[in-house]
Parts: sequence; structure tokens; C-alpha cells
Amino acid sequence: MSMFALVTRASIVVQIVMTILLSASVLSWVIIVIKSRAIKTAQKQANRFEDQFWSGINLAELYQRTKRHAEERGMANVFKAGFSEYMRNRKHLATNASSSNAEMVLSSVQRSMKVALAREEEYLDANLSVLATIGSISPYIGLFGTVWGIMRAFIALGAVQHASLSMVAPGIAEALIATAMGLFAAIPAVVAYNRYADQVDRLSVAYENFAEEFATILQRQSHQTEMQTPSTEAAASLRVRNKTEVVPG
Repeated sequence: MSMFALVTRASIVVQIVMTILLSASVLSWVIIVIKSRAIKTAQKQANRFEDQFWSGINLAELYQRTKRHAEERGMANVFKAGFSEYMRNRKHLATNASSSNAEMVLSSVQRSMKVALAREEEYLDANLSVLATIGSISPYIGLFGTVWGIMRAFIALGAVQHASLSMVAPGIAEALIATAMGLFAAIPAVVAYNRYADQVDRLSVAYENFAEEFATILQRQSHQTEMQTPSTEAAASLRVRNKTEVVPG
């Protein structure tokens, strides 16, 4: 008896179980493909933006460039949120430079970057919970179909006087197909979830580290503003040559 015949001759309950598992498998593969592309894009964008940021480019120019490329996500959005908040408060800082004002500006910048960071992490985490759910419940759904099929096979076996293996084998076979489909749906979902969760954690750490480094840069600039009280334009014109050196543009 062919596999297709076993499926078509299965009980309605087993067929429903198989349909659910097939749908779960299709859904998980759609999510796997979409998340793979999204995470690869996020990694490329993060590496490209970080190279630009530490290249010594004028940060105001980098800000305008990231605004023109609205499709950029991740680290670029964290930078835009922090730099725009800093620029919004720079006039007050330049005209009334004090330690308390500098701390208020820095605190405002950190809050803005924290909100942007939360949004980017939420974007990266999207649909990962679906993969985790499919991976955890699919084997049990398949097991339910197996138990149901075997139960029907033995009930049918008990209704006849002369039982044989050929009478119970098809029912057991269709029941085991449900288990196989449950594993087929669960295994790729679990593997993908573990891999993507690790990649998302790495990206989140990279975003958080960048936010901390950028906040440190702005804090250093704020302290320079306290001592020098530069013009508004000078406060906005910054270049980062490396992770320890900030120079005016």
C-alpha cells in the first residue's frame, strides 16, 4: 500500500492531525527563509554602518546619510535616535554649559537610544516564538495522531474472530505517519530557532555595545563643551577616528 493511500484511507482525526502538521511545517519553512534573509541583512548593515562610523566621517554627515537611506535598520537607527536627540539639545548645552545640563542631555540621548534599541530587538525577535512553538508542540500533535490510529486499529482487531497482522498493519502504519510528520515539522523549527536566537543575541549585544560607545563619545564631547563653550555648529561637527579619539569636524 502506498504512502498516499495510507493518508487518504486514514481516519478523519488522523487526517486533521496530518493537515495541521503539514501546515505547521510550511509555516515554519516560510519563517525560516524570511528570518534568514532578515538576519543576514541586519548583519551586513551593522558591519557596514560600524565601518562608516569608525572611519572618521563627520557624524552630522553620517546622520544625513542614514536619514536618506530609510531602509537601513539596526545600528543605524540607534545612531539616528541618539544623534538626533543630541542635536535637539545641543543649543541649550552650547549656551548654558554646565555639568548638570550635560548630564541631562546625555540621559536624554541614552533614553532615545534605549527605545530605538528595544524596537530593533523586537524586529529581530519577530516570529521566533512561532518557531519555538512549532518545534515544541509538533511531536505531541503527531503522537496524538499515532495514539488515535493505533487505538482504532486495535478496536477493529477486536471486532473480528480471526485476527491477522494484515488487518492491523495499515492502521498502525497510518498512525506512525503522523509521528513522522510531527518530527518533520519539529526538527527544522528547533534547529532554526536555536541558530537564529543565537544570531539575534549576538546582534543585540553589538547594538548595545555601540549604544554605550556612542554615549561615551557624546559624554566626552559634552565635557569638552563645558570647558570650551563652542558654537552650535562646532558641537554638531564631530569625527570619530577610533574608539578612543573624538575630534572636531
